[in-house]
Amino acid sequence: MSVIADKLKGNWNELKGKIKQEYGELTDDDLVYQEGQEDELLGRIQQKLGKTKAEVISWINNL
Repeated sequence: MSVIADKLKGNWNELKGKIKQEYGELTDDDLVYQEGQEDELLGRIQQKLGKTKAEVISWINNL
């Protein structure tokens, strides 16, 4: 399991709140997380924010 998957699984609700505070344009539908579906979640965030996957991962890891 990747570091990002561990972080998402461990405290997703807290992270989700921080993400929505920083990027209000992300909706609950954008932030649906299911275990094993990390790439899909990252892809939705990446597409909505216009960032690279590496940028999104780095940003989440720094929350």
